[in-house]
Amino acid sequence: MLLAAGRGERMRPLTDTCPKPLLQVRGKPLMQWHLEALLQGGCAKVVINTAWLGEQIEQFFGKKFELNPSSNERIELSIKEQTSSLPVCYSHEGLDFGGALETAGGIARALPQLGEVFWVLAGDVFTPGFKFSEAAVARFAASDKLAHLWLVPNPAHNPGGDFGLQASNDGRAALALNLPKDSALPRHTYSTIGLYRRALFAPPWCDIPAGNPHGVKAPLAPLLRAAMDHQLVSAELYNGPWTDVGTPQRLAELNG
Repeated sequence: MLLAAGRGERMRPLTDTCPKPLLQVRGKPLMQWHLEALLQGGCAKVVINTAWLGEQIEQFFGKKFELNPSSNERIELSIKEQTSSLPVCYSHEGLDFGGALETAGGIARALPQLGEVFWVLAGDVFTPGFKFSEAAVARFAASDKLAHLWLVPNPAHNPGGDFGLQASNDGRAALALNLPKDSALPRHTYSTIGLYRRALFAPPWCDIPAGNPHGVKAPLAPLLRAAMDHQLVSAELYNGPWTDVGTPQRLAELNG
């Protein structure tokens, strides 16, 4: 699931007429970088949630994302994974409810279109080297965790970080920690990329019915923190290129 429903207030005036995921980064829309990587990773389908100017996103990408065979940057896939298109579905929160439903509310709305295990990633981050691998999905599916998060070193705009990370001594994935405010342990920033299990969006963690028929707005962090308190969220540190494209200055730096 690609999250693309935000207003992009900090990006104004650029986002007054263009949704943030369609802003150009190094010659193509920001969201296209994600779609290419998901296609390369063997993803079977993508669900995009929209609100602000969401009709532009569907008009641009349509129902099927295809690689341009004439592009010099065409992704080279192995014979086993080779495919030229990725089905795209939409969850139009703006059309259905008049605005975005926040992250957990949006995922609950799209849940009938998602599988038992699925990726969730924000459409407004730039991670050109991240691999959405089938091996990562298989490892997570075989675990008992409700979510697996990729954390990054704290950027200048989030020096305090979000979650802690506790390494495992038995070869299992490290645990994400919901640290108290007075903890001296280091925190890392959530990259907004993670693998999730449907069960996180059902009781006792989430009381929004699948499909979110009433358009309930709900953030994701409380669900994650509650699951972390029960040691049900794993995580790892990602040190590759990563930018939260949240301001015109950061966008300009990427395109500089």
